[in-house]
Amino acid sequence: MRAFKTITSLVVPLDRANIDTDAIIPKQFLKSIRRTGFGPFLFDEWRYEDRGEPDMDCSNRPLKKDFVLNDPQYKGAQILLTRENFGCGSSREHAPWALDDYGFRVIIAPSFADIFYNNCFKNGLLPIVLDEEIVDSLFNELDKGDQLTVDLEQQQIATPSGRVIAFDVDENRKFRLLNGLDDIALTLQQAEKIKAYEEQRAKRAPWLFAD
Repeated sequence: MRAFKTITSLVVPLDRANIDTDAIIPKQFLKSIRRTGFGPFLFDEWRYEDRGEPDMDCSNRPLKKDFVLNDPQYKGAQILLTRENFGCGSSREHAPWALDDYGFRVIIAPSFADIFYNNCFKNGLLPIVLDEEIVDSLFNELDKGDQLTVDLEQQQIATPSGRVIAFDVDENRKFRLLNGLDDIALTLQQAEKIKAYEEQRAKRAPWLFAD
């Protein structure tokens, strides 16, 4: 998992509430568990005129011109600004995979579905919960081409006007993001202790390890 550094990026304003995981990555793409390759299919039904299928070449698919991700001025954006209850619906981990593979590192919203929120941290995404009034103010303040700076270490967002917005994040999750540690990497930090325990266990109960 990539370590999270301070990010200064364009912001995609997705002004919709209750965006469910099927909208984020439709069900036909759940056949794959590779964790990569989902970016071109993010918000597939909203981005394209036709129906997407796994392994489809998206380079020549007809685009829906009015969908924000299809606006070239937002190309390369790493921050998504959206409304309440983002990531609701089924608990598919493919949703944060698709957001990450597209290039997003930060999602700002008034609230998130619990399972989606947890899955974000497990996959290197930072979901930031802000009061609805603050989210409203960001939608009003940001124009095309504007950037936000997200500093996880200081737990602050800096806006183009110079405003600084504080946000909360669990200390353990913050540590894991800053150091790029998923569940497996966190466990492997204790590899020597695990090895020592297994060696002692084999001595105490050798019958458990007999061929």
